Amino acid sequence: MSDSIDRLYRAVCEAGEERPALSRTARLRGEGVNKMAKKVAEEAAEVAIEAVTGAREGLIRESADLIYNLAVLWSATGVSPEDVYAEMDRRERLYGIAQKLPKSAAGEQSEETAPLARQTAR
Repeated sequence: MSDSIDRLYRAVCEAGEERPALSRTARLRGEGVNKMAKKVAEEAAEVAIEAVTGAREGLIRESADLIYNLAVLWSATGVSPEDVYAEMDRRERLYGIAQKLPKSAAGEQSEETAPLARQTAR
């Protein structure tokens, strides 16, 4: 799957340099980060709706749309798939494959993540 995301990301980066009249991706990037973030939120909501209604094919289509819009947002904000893969690998090493890092209510580092932050800051 990562190969597909990597290919998509490269294509999105290339398309982002085209004229907006010729490229949906260039047009979306030209509308700015706020618009791109809104598209990600809209697609995430559509994924959730398809999942709740049990529409498997719709869930697949909307998931592909979500991944496309994430790739567009990443490309515009300097995030690469490799950055995301590295974060996923870090979480897997610390907490297992299906875990997220715990967060405190104030958005500060929890007791569990503080040692990690010190380690990665070195």
